Amino acid sequence: MYLSKTPHFIQKLFPNFVWRIEDAKGKLYLSFDDGPIPDVTPWVLDTLDQAQAKASFFCVGENVEKHPEIFARVLDEGHTIGSHTHNHLSGWKTDNLTYLLNARRCAQQLNTSLFRPPYGKMTRSQANFLSRHYKVIMWDVLSGDFDPEISAEKCLKNVIQSASDGSIIVLHDSFKTWDKLQYVLPRVLDHFGGLGYSFENLASALYPQHVETRTRRSA
Repeated sequence: MYLSKTPHFIQKLFPNFVWRIEDAKGKLYLSFDDGPIPDVTPWVLDTLDQAQAKASFFCVGENVEKHPEIFARVLDEGHTIGSHTHNHLSGWKTDNLTYLLNARRCAQQLNTSLFRPPYGKMTRSQANFLSRHYKVIMWDVLSGDFDPEISAEKCLKNVIQSASDGSIIVLHDSFKTWDKLQYVLPRVLDHFGGLGYSFENLASALYPQHVETRTRRSA
């Protein structure tokens, strides 16, 4: 079972996690889990580029090893990256040491301080450890694109009805979700873009001084 909108009381239970970006009026934060992979991730990047949108990609380390050129493109086009463990492990099904080493392996490979747990599942001890070393990025809007029981139209409705200023929205750049993603992503961009929203990467919100400095140096 999952909720398309993460309740406030759950967010308050884990205040060390990043659930949404506060005071981000007129901004939304798309995020994509499980890539990078051929076909799907490049299509996502093309679609984002056409809409002048930025996003955040929580990558599986073994996929980065298999497809370094796609990962390089994610970076080159100004999107944020985060660790999604090296082998897409569930914290609930993995002993602590194995899980933590797997998460760290991916974070070091990607040179990132952001982490999102696959399935959103960690034990309390895993969460406590990782929170001391990384920014744990969760979400307040879950599209449900991974759910074979719901339609693409329902996924789109989940996002449109649940997203608001500062929302972190989860989609997946995977083969399992591609059919739904091709329907949902352009329509999310069109709908919220038409309402005046911009789509930003998480680094711009979490590390604004670093992003500003890098931009000035590039000018």
